[in-house]
Amino acid sequence: MAGNKFLPILSQNLLEILDDEEYYDVTIEVGIDPYVKIFRSHMVILNYRSPYLKKILSTNKKKNDGTLVHIKLPNISPEIFQIILKYIYGGKLSLEEFDASYVVKILVAASELNLQELIPYTQSFLINNQADWIEQNFIPMYQTSFESDSFLELQKFCTELISKQSEKIFNSPDFTSISERTL
Repeated sequence: MAGNKFLPILSQNLLEILDDEEYYDVTIEVGIDPYVKIFRSHMVILNYRSPYLKKILSTNKKKNDGTLVHIKLPNISPEIFQIILKYIYGGKLSLEEFDASYVVKILVAASELNLQELIPYTQSFLINNQADWIEQNFIPMYQTSFESDSFLELQKFCTELISKQSEKIFNSPDFTSISERTL
């Protein structure tokens, strides 16, 4: 479509807003000491791109005295949040440039922030491009797949792996670390 030729420019302009040091109205503190970073952001973009952040922002509206809204996200590392924030602003994410463990962290962060379009995309990428890695790291991946009800594709993939290669998984030294509930 000819009309879509302007989307890359819009996306780039929105990404440039992230570097704006004057008009931001939200600070987001991510990570746990000593790995904490504060990101500047914009309420209107966060409100429309993340239902989770929208909920937080609706209870912490900016006060008329010019005070910024401050959000804490200790469960997400600064490196992963930087990737997610670029996705939120620019609508682009190329998972090919990350190793599988980073992609899993992106998936978990997307789930926490309720980024519904990113969750199936990330799961599909892992299954279609990192199946060997999932198999080699099966126990932690299996456990991760049950951390969220939105990881159904990953759960199905892991369950199929168990049915096809049960002896390999049951003989794994990590097998006993699978919670009873997950099994």
